[in-house]
Amino acid sequence: MAKEKTVFFCSECGYESSKWLGQCPGCKQWDTFVEEPVTKKKSTGSSYKGAAEPQLLSEIKSENENRIKSGIGELDRVLGGGIVPGSLILVGGDPGIGKSTLLLQACREIVSQGLKVIYITGEESKGQIKMRAERLGIYDGELLLLCETDLDLIEDVVNRHKPDIIVIDSIQTMYKEDIGSAPGSVGQVREATGVFMRIAKTTGIAIFIIGHVTKEGMVAGPKVLEHMVDTVLYFEGDNYAAYRVLRAVKNRFGSTNEIGVFEMQNTGLMEVKNPSEYMLSGRPEGEPGSVVTAAIEGTRPILVEVQALICRTSFNMPRRTAAGTDYNRVNLLMAVLEKRLGIQLGDCDAYVNVAGGMRVTEPALDLAIVSAILSSFRNIPIPNSTVFFGEVGLTGEIRAVNMAEQRVAEAAKMGFEACILPQANIGKIKTPGGMKLIGVRNIGNVLDYIKEHRNG
Repeated sequence: MAKEKTVFFCSECGYESSKWLGQCPGCKQWDTFVEEPVTKKKSTGSSYKGAAEPQLLSEIKSENENRIKSGIGELDRVLGGGIVPGSLILVGGDPGIGKSTLLLQACREIVSQGLKVIYITGEESKGQIKMRAERLGIYDGELLLLCETDLDLIEDVVNRHKPDIIVIDSIQTMYKEDIGSAPGSVGQVREATGVFMRIAKTTGIAIFIIGHVTKEGMVAGPKVLEHMVDTVLYFEGDNYAAYRVLRAVKNRFGSTNEIGVFEMQNTGLMEVKNPSEYMLSGRPEGEPGSVVTAAIEGTRPILVEVQALICRTSFNMPRRTAAGTDYNRVNLLMAVLEKRLGIQLGDCDAYVNVAGGMRVTEPALDLAIVSAILSSFRNIPIPNSTVFFGEVGLTGEIRAVNMAEQRVAEAAKMGFEACILPQANIGKIKTPGGMKLIGVRNIGNVLDYIKEHRNG
């Protein structure tokens, strides 16, 4: 008998090799190659079906897709306005973060519009899903449940029922008998995604795929999985924290800058309509090292609290920690303070934290970090009614940032009375009533402001 041909695939990025390799040439990861058999499909005749002709771009009519509203505003925001028919959407996140809960809630809202949804699971029984559905609310529409992992049987059910939406929970449990490897392997995941992509594009059915993630936070399986789908959503947040953030890292039908904020409750995931109020709840008053900044996530301004703790170290090497922002950026800003203001931080431990667990990396956070460090180092509280935002350069200058007017408007809506911002942004902003704008040109101006308002 002829020996069955096998090839080796990288379990991280899907790189293919005819022999085993210790390090993947594609993603540079070690010990990730797995051996899988190759299945060759027999040809039933000539594959010639006629020549395909290209078409001028100017002759193609653009079609405005009628998006399907999921009934969850935060989910629709991240998707770009709703669910596009025929799209393939991958939802990833840590175990227990709420992926299945979110999509089951979306199914409830979609079927209430008179649409048909099939929820296909390979991990739970129908009874388990029924228990969760009863906890989330009453389902009055046409929601069908299918517990199956065989792709051939799933495709037959889809052809017979012709739903509008399909949810797959999860892609790592699906398998095809033609592929001689276990479910969850590189070949099975790639084949399963290919099947669902073909179904979505040929029938116009929108398909949600839930994907497991690795310890590094990436979707388990080959990297080609994310390239095949239309949209990739990541559900972020800590299991012990009440809030969850839904973020798009790829979206062919909308922006990847939008985020959706949810709060986990006993009855499921609730939308957070005002993230600024939620992020600032429990903020200390009159304490040094606490500063509020206005960050931008997509088109949405969000007020978050930046905290800094500066204390003398008892070790030869001072400790630096950054939570919720870029660690290297914090070290850079501390170097600017030492060089431009003559503040000696080399013998101090420094801890910087974005309260609430939100991760912010935009440059407009710089001014708040610098102000929090100065406030903690000098032990001078920042006035509670003041907001800071701006980018800090290596020479200590405060540079202009985008969407400054939206940031100021959000601060005014939340009851803040003063805003410290780059001088270059002052002339381009319409000042809201009751809000005082203070322009600064360099970090020396910021230090002067902190000294002058030591009593808030």
